[in-house]
Amino acid sequence: MEVHPIETITFDKFLKVELRVGKIVDATEFVGARRPAYILHIDFGEEIGVKKSSAQITALYKPEELIGGLVVAVVNFPCKQIGLLMSDCLVTGFQSENREVALCILDKSVLLGSKLL
Repeated sequence: MEVHPIETITFDKFLKVELRVGKIVDATEFVGARRPAYILHIDFGEEIGVKKSSAQITALYKPEELIGGLVVAVVNFPCKQIGLLMSDCLVTGFQSENREVALCILDKSVLLGSKLL
């Protein structure tokens, strides 16, 4: 197995990334996307509010299964135009051997907007 070097960063740089917990309040098919995707509306609580993101997770999830789920997302990247959607945050996930994306989800309830420690 080939080992790839991992670039190191300082802890101070890591702390600048705002990884927060949000609850998916709406998930719909991203009509017009180049690759199958959903548009997610994620509630990060009173301080941050609801943000939108595109997620290519259609292989493993149905929209109705996502509603109410707690996910981890980066909330302090600049907005990014993805097709017709202006994405406000980046939902995190991991790719399987089959290149399907599994979301970073929480298995316990925490306050919306909580920051990864």
